[in-house]
Amino acid sequence: MKPKIVVYKALPADVADYLREHAELIDVDAGQPGALAAALRGADGAIGASVKITPAMLDGSRVKALSTISVGYDQFDVPDLTKRGIVLAHTPDVLTESTADTVFSLILASARRVVELADWVKAGHWKGSIGPAQFGVDVQGKTLGIVGLGRIGGAVARRAALGFKMKVLYTNRTPNEAAERHYGARRVELDELLASSDFVCLQVPLTDATRHLIGARQLQKMKRSAILINASRGATVDEQALIAALEAGTIHGAGLDVFEREPIDPASPLLRMPNVVALPHIGSATHETRHAMARCAAENLVAALAGTLDVNVVNRDVLAR
Repeated sequence: MKPKIVVYKALPADVADYLREHAELIDVDAGQPGALAAALRGADGAIGASVKITPAMLDGSRVKALSTISVGYDQFDVPDLTKRGIVLAHTPDVLTESTADTVFSLILASARRVVELADWVKAGHWKGSIGPAQFGVDVQGKTLGIVGLGRIGGAVARRAALGFKMKVLYTNRTPNEAAERHYGARRVELDELLASSDFVCLQVPLTDATRHLIGARQLQKMKRSAILINASRGATVDEQALIAALEAGTIHGAGLDVFEREPIDPASPLLRMPNVVALPHIGSATHETRHAMARCAAENLVAALAGTLDVNVVNRDVLAR
């Protein structure tokens, strides 16, 4: 008898067909938490993204494995899943390069005022040769500080050091010897990184330790000419403190792909600031990468239900049982 899998995010047709070869699929509208919880009670596994799966939703279920179509897993209570013996799988690696491209696009767009000036041209304001009022700042040769030098942070460091001859500083729980060897990256404390960097790039997961990692005190330590880049998780930055810092000129600007609440409130002051580039959480959003992520998540789930998954597991302690 095939296991039952809840699907709470639309999948490419070929990925859904792959899952049907191995399981019975139960499609659920992710916008209806009650329906999702009810479906989980009769399922062996689930696949999806961008929906919080709470412990209460798993009470009384027989779920053995969950597979998120993302590298981040802050939508899950991992200790609770581990206690229940539920495997949680994610999709690292396949989105590294596309997400790093997005990060670097934010660096370039913020520094060279790409969005602001494109809108300025479209509004008919370009009447002659541009002057200092339209000038941006250089990226080449500047200092990039990366908070969290994992897979994506390392890919950003490669682009910065090899492509733009940038000096790379980083903070990380452990040294990244490969980045130090290949890109000249130097590991420093957060305060030194903030004070020395022209661009501060956040590449950390959202945890209790990283929530509001960048607040008023940290923003005050940055250069007035510095630009903050966040394509990790919105809540790693205290958004109200960022708004205040941008309004006061404490920092020069920001490039943001993530926000504390998503979608962002259209009335947010961030959307009225010309020195802020705001994107709709597009980090890995390319046709190729999103397809690869869905396929990886599907393969993770099938293997987890078969008891053979040994990669991409968030809570590896479950495998030792």
